[in-house]
Amino acid sequence: MKRFKWQIFLGVGLVGMSAVLYFVHYLMFHDAHHIFIYLMGDIAFVPIEVLMVTLILHELLASRDRRNKMNKLNMVIGTFFSEVGTELLRFLASHDSNSDMLGEVLDVEGNWTKAEFGSARNDLQGHDFKLSVERNELSEIAEMLVGKRGFMVTLLENPLLLEHDRFTDTLWAVFHLTEELASRRDFSTLSDKDLAHLTGDMERAYSQAAVEWIHYMEHLKSEYPYLFSLAMRRNPFGSSEDAAM
Repeated sequence: MKRFKWQIFLGVGLVGMSAVLYFVHYLMFHDAHHIFIYLMGDIAFVPIEVLMVTLILHELLASRDRRNKMNKLNMVIGTFFSEVGTELLRFLASHDSNSDMLGEVLDVEGNWTKAEFGSARNDLQGHDFKLSVERNELSEIAEMLVGKRGFMVTLLENPLLLEHDRFTDTLWAVFHLTEELASRRDFSTLSDKDLAHLTGDMERAYSQAAVEWIHYMEHLKSEYPYLFSLAMRRNPFGSSEDAAM
């Protein structure tokens, strides 16, 4: 009740002020008929006013709020790719037997349209993310991911992730892969079954991060062309890691 105390006082005060003003109007003009005509007109307009405020105006404000949240979330996603995602995708793509085909599909250019981004996403859905990683190569990706574990924990604590299930799933897939790799002390002694398990974890992270990457690239092209230019040059599915033109 205490939470709404000031609202109650405000409501009573406004109603009282309205009554006083109507009374002053009557004292000045002695025309109750005129007062009730306008009073009923004002009351009749209340449902329309409620419609405009609660449905139209509220939806516009909610839409702007969602857009602002998505812009902030895409900043988080951009940080993920800068710190972890791009390097992870480059490593995994280098062990994908179909990486040449994937490189063609994801060869993002500056003149891409929404239709081309959509086509790339559809091609990703049908791509067979199959990796072939040797035991002695796991230490490279393990060192990189374990070194970024604290960073990923910080991202997982970000409340903005509640607004984006797809990226949350991607981050959890990468974090799970990190924990699996961190729990192995000697990759050279892995059994075939254990290697297959880790490969499955890498394929899951690979497929989800690749889809998230193309979504993020479309956002950059639309909102931040200068960052989009850099991201194109750092394309993890390309043959070069050099950001120079």
